[in-house]
This record gives sequence, C-alpha cells and structure tokens, in this order.
Amino acid sequence: MNFSLQRPAIAMIELIFAIVVMGIVMMSAPQLLSTASKSGYVAIQQEGINEAATQVNMILDYPWDENNTNTVLVVDNGDANLSATDITDSDARRAGTSPFSTRLFVSTAGIQAGVFNASAVLGNDIGENNTSLDRDDIDDFNGTSVNLVLDDATGASDYIEKGAQINIARTVNYMQDNASYNSPADSGTPGRLDFNPFINKAGTTNIKHIQVTLTSTSGVAELAKTITLHAFSCNIGTYELKETTP
Repeated sequence: MNFSLQRPAIAMIELIFAIVVMGIVMMSAPQLLSTASKSGYVAIQQEGINEAATQVNMILDYPWDENNTNTVLVVDNGDANLSATDITDSDARRAGTSPFSTRLFVSTAGIQAGVFNASAVLGNDIGENNTSLDRDDIDDFNGTSVNLVLDDATGASDYIEKGAQINIARTVNYMQDNASYNSPADSGTPGRLDFNPFINKAGTTNIKHIQVTLTSTSGVAELAKTITLHAFSCNIGTYELKETTP
C-alpha cells in the first residue's frame, strides 16, 4: 500500500508578499552601507586627531627652555606684572608667589650664579642637529615636520588610512602673555578684558605657543583633512624634589 504525504502549497499571495518585503529590505542596503562607510571615515579622522595630540603631548614633556630650566627665566617682551619683584635679590620671585616656593628667577646657587634669559632664537641651538637626540627643549621642534609611513613596500602599515600621505608640521613661537583692559567711556558701562592667545610676539615672553598641523592627502574627500591643535607652555620654572635622610 502506497501512502503519499500531501502538504499545502504556499499561496501566491504569500509569495508576492515575501518578495515585496525582501525588496524593501534590499532598497535600504545601500543606505546602510553608506552609513557604515561614513562611520569608518569618522574613526579614521579620530585616529588622525590622536596622532596630532600625541605630538603635542610629546613636545610638552620637554623643558620650557634650554637655559637653566630650574629657574624662572627673564624675558624682554613679556607682561611687566610677571617680572621679578627685585631681580637683584637671590630670592627674586613674581609678586604674589609664596616665599616658600622654589620657583625663583635666580639660581639656587645665589645671585653670583647669574640670572638666566629665555632663548631669543627658536629652533635648533648651536651644535644641535635636527634629530630627536639633540632636542633638549620645546622650541627645538619649531619648523620641524614628520611624515608618517602608512604603506611600505611590503604593504604593511600600522595605520588604518593606507595609501594616504600624512604630514605633521610643528611650530613653536612666543605668544602674547598679557591682557588689555578697555576702560569704559563712562562709569555706567563695564570695562572689557581682551586677550588673544594666538598673537605671536617678537622677542621673548612668558608663554610659548605650540601648534601641530596634521595634513592628510587621501583619494577620499572625507579623509583629505587638515587638523590643527594648539597648546601652550609657561615660564614658571620647575619644582624640586625634597630629599630626606632615613
């Protein structure tokens, strides 16, 4: 005896409905791919910002100046209120500085050791080459740049943005260290304190302005960006570690 199992076939209306649903889903696929691609571009841009930020942090780790970095240095074009109260005093400090502070204008060896001035020339000093081994202060990075190797002959790369050319340019300048107060025309109008932190000044001041500019040349328009980060470092001397005998 032969038995046959009969199963109901899919109704035509159900088949058409399934095709319509699949069509709607496929219509949204290009938009999903475009969104995923843009998300990837954002991740690569964040990587570029991280590269520039790493350069800024590296520069800030260096001493403010090569001239006796333990003391506050004398500048020739800074805010007068940031000068020493009495530069001939062996304990010369800025006004308002604690008398117990080690941030002095004069070497701890005394006034006989001399007062140290901030470097008037930014960049490599005499006897220094443009190498990381010779750099001993922040301004040695002025006018330098580095190209990141993204894709070598073997195709290896440590970066996502393969095939692109990335250049990181670094500049260091003395910047404005004082603010100007605009007096009101009459007593009923409040005054205004103006300060532009990115005004480069001739001579030496108490603030060095650091600028790192990352330029990426890529075949993708979203990746061909210029990213600029700013930072500053101040002429405040360095702290001293207290030694105790056990």
